[in-house]
Amino acid sequence: MSTILRKSALPAKRSAFDVEADIVVVGGGAAGLASALFARWQGNEVVLLEKADELGGTTRKAAFWYWVPNNRHMQEIGVEDRKEDCIRYMARLARPETYDPDHPTFGMSRWEYDSFAAIYDNASPATELLAEKGALEYRHCDFVPDYWAELPEDKAPKGRVLLPKDARESMSDGGEVAIRTMSAKARADGVDIRTGHRVQRTNVDENGAVIGVEADTALGEPVAFKARKAVIFASGGFTHDVGMRKNFLSVPVFGGCAARTNEGDFVNIGAAAGAELRNMNYAWMCPIVLEKALNDDPSLIGTFSPSGDSMIYVDRNGRRVTNEKLAYNESAQAFFTWDPTKSEYPNLVLIAIWDSRSQQYSASDEYGRFIVPEGRDDGHVIKGDTLAELTNSIRARFKKYANRIGNMKIADDFEETLKSTIRRFNKFAMEGKDLDFNRGERQVELLFNGPAAESPAMPNPTMYPISDGGPYYAALLTGGSLDTKGGPVTNPDGQVLDHTGRPIPGLYGVGNCVASASARAYWAGGATLGPILAFAYLAAKAANTEPSA
Repeated sequence: MSTILRKSALPAKRSAFDVEADIVVVGGGAAGLASALFARWQGNEVVLLEKADELGGTTRKAAFWYWVPNNRHMQEIGVEDRKEDCIRYMARLARPETYDPDHPTFGMSRWEYDSFAAIYDNASPATELLAEKGALEYRHCDFVPDYWAELPEDKAPKGRVLLPKDARESMSDGGEVAIRTMSAKARADGVDIRTGHRVQRTNVDENGAVIGVEADTALGEPVAFKARKAVIFASGGFTHDVGMRKNFLSVPVFGGCAARTNEGDFVNIGAAAGAELRNMNYAWMCPIVLEKALNDDPSLIGTFSPSGDSMIYVDRNGRRVTNEKLAYNESAQAFFTWDPTKSEYPNLVLIAIWDSRSQQYSASDEYGRFIVPEGRDDGHVIKGDTLAELTNSIRARFKKYANRIGNMKIADDFEETLKSTIRRFNKFAMEGKDLDFNRGERQVELLFNGPAAESPAMPNPTMYPISDGGPYYAALLTGGSLDTKGGPVTNPDGQVLDHTGRPIPGLYGVGNCVASASARAYWAGGATLGPILAFAYLAAKAANTEPSA
């Protein structure tokens, strides 16, 4: 968490300021850096304020794939990605309950439709400008499929994903690369970057227009920043504010892998300034290691890619309840199944089980994998030479955390049920067909399968029989958030809107600190970052046209 305490978010009137700039950007992740760069390249004097003592935010922990519809490379190699088709795909996933392929806005609200159109129209120009200026050069990942590539609405199922050019071959460190290159370019081009500044509130003039912000430094010193044109918030979601998670998210989430400073600051600041809040119940979801969340481990990264072919998830009874290889946003939903007959979440904690084959060949320190190499932090890993020993150790681990997980307990017949589950899974693995959950039948499941032994292999590369003998391994998993996606509502230009739909003068928002029209959808790898770049591009352009005060 931030060491700078939160104070009142009520706007304050002020006539004297310590620092002045044309545009003040709040937040130093991808959204903030992109907004600052785009604003600076239009000739504005820009100050960027970051609450942490270093730049990067959640982006630094991300692979930084970014989803860019109809990007330049798609056009060059002849992959057609029509605007109508792309928005139809986005609508089908964001609002399946109202989706109508023949409706002018595909059954969505005008706000949602306009947001998606803005992504389609602006993600590629934003991407190309960042690359041209040397802030974020990329390579095209033409082999990466959308997460719902099999849907008939997805007319361009591959080719929309880009990656920072210098990311490693496994594509896992793109966030570190992006922050390094974007921040270096921002500094070189004259953006005034100040870390260790927590923005507490906006400053407004006599008409209620936002003219600046007040921040506290890590030393407790208040500093007032005047924005001659506009303030752009890009301060992240509310993953690490426990109260907001409990009050706003529709499912019980123990934590997530967003930056520790993502405490929902703009929910409070924006609302206090008159903003309407929207989509507060949604988040970008991912399985996470339960103990890392409960122990508030800052190194927690969501399990994007659950490696291991001889690996399964089971519930407290020892039964499989889900397809373990689903894309992470969808995989997380399994933990929040509700049992109306018992009034409980029976799958809130699931147990990953694997054998020595997966431990030997699928261990990795990338993509938040819970099967980790020897010598790495494996405090979350439970071990047993036999299934009986493993069961006893799992039972003890559940008991350790019982008062924090609703007193969930391992069933008395867990071991016998687990043996039966393994026998059934092994039969599926031998035959290459998961008759229970269709594991490995979609492109995205193969993409995220993770490393595995090349030989021997089974017909379905995501499944291999679990060994008859130990050692065995386990880890406790739950559903978490990459970050939340609700907050003050903005128009496509990033202007924050009040409850009447009118822009609050001088106030803008970009990224996970504002409401995302994507709702429950996660269209593809980079479906957070591609749109963020598009909206940063639009917000900077609109802010540039504000009259200078």
